[in-house]
Amino acid sequence: MKKTIKKVVIVGGGASGWMTAAMLAKMLGNHLDITLVESPDIGIIGVGEATIPAIQIFNQILGIKEADFIKYTKATFKLGIQFENWSTEREKYIHAFGVIGAQIGPCDFYNYWLRCKNKYELWDFSINAAAAKENKFEAKDKGFLKYAYHFDAILYAKYLANYSQDLGVERIEAKVEKVNVNKVSGHIDSILLDSEQTISGDLFIDCTGFKALLIEEALHTGYEDWTHWLPTNSAIAVPSKHINNEISPYTRAIAHKVGWQWRIPLQHRVGNGLVYSDKYIDKQEAERLLLSNIEGELLSKPRHFSFTTGKRKKLWNKNCVAIGLSSGFLEPLESTSLYLIQSSIVRLIKLFPSECLCNEEINEYNKQADLEFESIRDFIILHYKATTRQDSSFWKDRVAMDIPASLMHKIKLFKENGRIFKAEEDIFAKEAWVQVLVGQGVVPNSVDPLAEQMDSQKLENILNNYIKQIAIVIENIPLHKDYLSQF
Repeated sequence: MKKTIKKVVIVGGGASGWMTAAMLAKMLGNHLDITLVESPDIGIIGVGEATIPAIQIFNQILGIKEADFIKYTKATFKLGIQFENWSTEREKYIHAFGVIGAQIGPCDFYNYWLRCKNKYELWDFSINAAAAKENKFEAKDKGFLKYAYHFDAILYAKYLANYSQDLGVERIEAKVEKVNVNKVSGHIDSILLDSEQTISGDLFIDCTGFKALLIEEALHTGYEDWTHWLPTNSAIAVPSKHINNEISPYTRAIAHKVGWQWRIPLQHRVGNGLVYSDKYIDKQEAERLLLSNIEGELLSKPRHFSFTTGKRKKLWNKNCVAIGLSSGFLEPLESTSLYLIQSSIVRLIKLFPSECLCNEEINEYNKQADLEFESIRDFIILHYKATTRQDSSFWKDRVAMDIPASLMHKIKLFKENGRIFKAEEDIFAKEAWVQVLVGQGVVPNSVDPLAEQMDSQKLENILNNYIKQIAIVIENIPLHKDYLSQF
């Protein structure tokens, strides 16, 4: 007899666990009994402090007011990511959220810019880039700035823990001693806690981080290792004090000879870290490199952790769904860690079993998750592959490496005449791909013929007027730090 899904057990707290609990309780709470088990001894990685704009939708569905969110999580606003030293040393560009230019003809705006690239920078036509350059920000109903946030992920998890429990989620503080797997079905029957309590469930959600206690240790799901494309396998994280009153509305990703450094400004501190490969530098030397490039007094000791880039062979296996770091890891270069948690939760809700577990739903979940992971993987690989840096073995090896056929096709298509096509599973807009390609020095050999039809003088007039309009808007919005003061 098939079993109706009524009891959901989430193992692990943190952002992944409590985001899952909150959304399940909000969307399906009337039909489910939800329990979350978290251990007080488990540390939190704490690198997921920068997001992409989709987090706004997640909060809106939960009914969280932006002002409350900003205040509670010590958040700041994020207009994009500034990449420094990625194509060559001492060069920088920004991957700014939102549109670039406007629809002025039958093809994408950037194709028209390509005709005049010697006269204008691509980012002259991005209002987000212009605001970021001036450290300005304002959120208006008109939505002319597209933004995400920098925030304290630990505080966000605490906020959602209270939210979830108010909606009826049961929280149990304990450590899992054993996962009981049914010898016949291979499904998880229950978990045994160190309090000697046994928690049974119909569906288990693994939010145990890199440990992957359920999906891997209990179910032996397997892992796809992408180290040959993304060899960084280590990171260091440490917070520091602000050195002045300025708070930039963007993340910084600063390339070094052996990896890259993040800098994420929050209201109360700055998040810093270094992502690197231990093949090229040892742990102690990596820490010295990071600390020598941090501005401001440290607020704690550096924390080291290791990872293997890749994903589970199945993110939903039997009656267990892996969400967060237990599902896989892609370095936080494009701030996708929290997004992958969010999208996994939404996908689970859309495919949530109406009565009992169905292989077709599980297979569809895994198919969509695989495509999403692979699209983000390709976008991150692009940053390493498309570079002219030759100042270290690390960068020489990145230029020489083979890349997935899917990414090679995308690069070749753009090099030919600036064409980019967005697949359904690709979370990054065409504008995002163009900014990284152009920012890293990839320039098309020719221009889309459709863009050649417009009269040159007419095109220049349109471009000049657009730049003037952006300047007027930016002049009349406040500094980011001043806008934040209201919270």
